[in-house]
Amino acid sequence: MTYNFDEPIVRRGTNCVKWDEATNDKILPFWVADMDFRVAQPIIDALRRRMEHGVFGYTHVPDAYYRAVVDWFGRRHQWTIEKEWILYTSGVIPAIAAILKAVTLPGEKVLMQTPVYNCFYSCIRNCGCQVASNPLINDNGTYRIDFEDLERKAADPLTRVLILCNPHNPAGRVWTREELQRIGDICLKHQVFVIADEIHCELVMPGHTYTPYASLGEAYQRHSATCNSPSKSFNIAGLQIANIVVEDQPIRTHIDRAININETCDVNPFGVEALIAAYNEGEEWLTQLNAYLWKNYEYMRRFCEANLPQFPISRLEGTYLVWMDCRALSASSEALEQSLMDEAGIWLNAGAMYGPEGEGFMRWNIACPQAQLAEGLNRFLHYVTHKMKRR
Repeated sequence: MTYNFDEPIVRRGTNCVKWDEATNDKILPFWVADMDFRVAQPIIDALRRRMEHGVFGYTHVPDAYYRAVVDWFGRRHQWTIEKEWILYTSGVIPAIAAILKAVTLPGEKVLMQTPVYNCFYSCIRNCGCQVASNPLINDNGTYRIDFEDLERKAADPLTRVLILCNPHNPAGRVWTREELQRIGDICLKHQVFVIADEIHCELVMPGHTYTPYASLGEAYQRHSATCNSPSKSFNIAGLQIANIVVEDQPIRTHIDRAININETCDVNPFGVEALIAAYNEGEEWLTQLNAYLWKNYEYMRRFCEANLPQFPISRLEGTYLVWMDCRALSASSEALEQSLMDEAGIWLNAGAMYGPEGEGFMRWNIACPQAQLAEGLNRFLHYVTHKMKRR
């Protein structure tokens, strides 16, 4: 089946966070990370069958759910998972919170490669822990890890956990096997537990390969917990379904207990059915999606090179989130976010929300029909042309 990702889908007026939180209906949203594409037909069909049953009580998660997860990661990523290692929950952030509560004590430090997904910060603080940053190095449009700084921070006796974002949001990196192994070796050496957030793992651009952190070897797997979900890759975030994969049984027991204490141990029937359909029947849609996302990125790259040379974008290896350097405007990213909404009618994410290292940058969500992306880029060009002339 051929999917039409150019088809405009009207989302405004559907209680959609991305579209309906705008102050007026002229604003084009390129902010929150969901896609403006209709989901794969097998997911729609599975949800329709479940809806037509007409009763939506408490949900038992069936063996078919676990088989779908195990088969997907084994088939696509050569990562062998046992059913018993899987803990389901409502989302990746609730999953990370449960893991932190299971493996840390209040006051301990949680290390991250920054700039990084903003919800990590609140999650760490809500668990009573301290944020420790291992700032990434921006190397001519591609971010790389400062391993010397990572070793130094990991050696701190208070550092208990590293949250690894792979693929990385917002830097767009898909960490190589060699980079992951070097991260893992440092963490094993200093007894730092790794929480691998791999929610964007299926959104990988040509020439790059996602490697599950836990697939590196037994030691890495035993001293880590992996959080994954079909929510980003298959555009079903509103169905609230995610998994934690943990081999170590004692740690898994503690995490399971934390999930129950947090009251995030129940999932809805539509999330269960959507995951099974996505992993069993959604691969064709995903292949076409990634090709379209790459086409959108290439369009944006060419547009910026031709029209916005002072606003370079990072090379995209994974996710559908493009990181733009807007420091030429000499404005704070938060002020720029508001100004772009008010004066250009586009909504981007301010880079500072991902940590101080993101100041002066903006994040674009390019998971939309290309005509919509083109309109947004032209509005941005008109805005910066006017601003630069006034300086």
